[in-house]
Amino acid sequence: MADDRQHPVLQYIINNPEAFAQNLAKTLENAGKALAAYLEPREKGEVKQDSTDELTSVIKTLAQVGEYWVSDPQRAVEAQSRLMTGYIDLWNSSLKRMMGETVPPAAQAEPRDKRFADPDWNENQFFDFIKQLYLITSRWAEDLVHEANGLDEHTKHKAEFYVTQISNALSPSNFLLTNPELIRLTMESNGANLVKGMQHLVEDIKAGHGDVKIRQTDMTKFALGKNLGLTPGKVIAENDVCQVLQYEPTTPNVLTRPLLIVPPWINKFYILDLTPEKSFIKWAVDQGHTVFVISWVNPDQRQAQKSFEHYMQEGILNTLDVIKRATRQEEVNAIGYCVGGTLLAVTLAYMAAKGDDRIKSATFFTTQVDFTHAGDLKVFVDEEQISILEKKMAETGFLDGSKMSSAFNMLRSNDLIWSYVVNNYLKGKEPFPFDLLYWNSDSTRMPAANHSFYLRNCYLENNLARGKMVIDGETLDLSKVTIPIYNLATREDHIAPARSVFLGSACFGGPVEYVLSGSGHIAGVVNPPDRNKYQYWTGGKPEGRLEDWLDKADENPGSWWPHWDSWIRSLDDQTVKARKPGAYRMKVLGDAPGSYVTMKA
Repeated sequence: MADDRQHPVLQYIINNPEAFAQNLAKTLENAGKALAAYLEPREKGEVKQDSTDELTSVIKTLAQVGEYWVSDPQRAVEAQSRLMTGYIDLWNSSLKRMMGETVPPAAQAEPRDKRFADPDWNENQFFDFIKQLYLITSRWAEDLVHEANGLDEHTKHKAEFYVTQISNALSPSNFLLTNPELIRLTMESNGANLVKGMQHLVEDIKAGHGDVKIRQTDMTKFALGKNLGLTPGKVIAENDVCQVLQYEPTTPNVLTRPLLIVPPWINKFYILDLTPEKSFIKWAVDQGHTVFVISWVNPDQRQAQKSFEHYMQEGILNTLDVIKRATRQEEVNAIGYCVGGTLLAVTLAYMAAKGDDRIKSATFFTTQVDFTHAGDLKVFVDEEQISILEKKMAETGFLDGSKMSSAFNMLRSNDLIWSYVVNNYLKGKEPFPFDLLYWNSDSTRMPAANHSFYLRNCYLENNLARGKMVIDGETLDLSKVTIPIYNLATREDHIAPARSVFLGSACFGGPVEYVLSGSGHIAGVVNPPDRNKYQYWTGGKPEGRLEDWLDKADENPGSWWPHWDSWIRSLDDQTVKARKPGAYRMKVLGDAPGSYVTMKA
């Protein structure tokens, strides 16, 4: 029997026309249900029609790129000629290939581009032509933005981002009739994949209350307290902003200085306490740290006016008081992750102004204090966009968690959006169970006052680095922060770029140990030593350019966790008898991970 690969056309013929027709009818029926699920909450007034402000901003930005090219006839002709030349090259190479010649492609996908991994993207002339046509067109559009020299940097950055999003969305890999793998699957299953895919779409629109909440993992396979967030501990304090967790010791003696962890409130703290094998919190406890963690509330209207100052006062400063009552120890080592690290830096500057020296060392995980090079998230930050966002937040008192999730997913839209659209709705497959993606989907809301202050003072005006941020009447100066600092960046970070973290090191007035980890914003931080993955770089003072620092830095295999622990102990390695939660008559309010972290957005 001949191999089907010798007869490519046979792969694209329906096996059972009757079953295919029945499945097509079911697919259309489910598509109607999806439309109904989308319209129902809008008809009931539960979901307001989306404002056109965001679309207007996109159109205005791209119009400026177009204006640059059409305003000069010579530039316009040059742009058109470049595109036509690409198309002609593709046509000529395709004709030669049809005649049996071996010719190099007019355009080639990047080796790491997973969208075109199927062999037929190269072996089948029809799909190869579509792929190359897409690559030529999308790269031409991207080049138009790159070369639009008349635009200011922010407008160009926005235009580059928008063009990338449009290009990713229009990839032929995202459509049934232009993706060879999808066509084959549809033919082989007689359309059963489309029936299942439309069922998934209906479920995801209902789960998103009228919006598509793309599932990135099998959410039924995980639950906090069952297979995530298992490190034993107790809730020993709470207020309107956070709960304070203290973890059970696993060593007879512990370091004298307790460890306070300040996670981001944009996400939930259990990223540092996933499975026991991946848990930084468990590992730190096992090394002899008395670990306290702030678990932020998932805010609603009641927290609408909670500002950065409230999160500092009722979060970090209040927790320092709680730690003193729980341990009879005033000196503390502190860790801040992402925006939690930015808040920690703000708090340190405030404490320096007040003469409060309880925090003796600070560790920052992928934290920005200077937002000059803050990466693609700056695309969403200018006066116009912040005003639109503030107007929306004023209606509810918070920013819905799905909005932040969408923004982060768009930074890697091919991996975090379109691959799941294809897998879930066109292939009809269930996503693979993955704890990290479960956490990523477990979004949180942002209090209006806090989020507005953060966007304006950090991303828009960079006031913390400029020495112009004011909290509780104090003008903050990071150069007054002279305690030792461990500043961790990750090499592939899209949220807190390594260059941005490196630049921020110069803001502090004391010694800074800059460490660069392999991988990205999450995997570069959550990297247990037992897995022996990635690497990290250490070197001299973080001065000059990051590239120059990296050229001279030492590359070390595996996790940076033991390096950090050694750094902490080099500052103070005194130990005391292990402390249990509830000591010194501290009231225990419940078991870790607590109730705040289980609140859904």
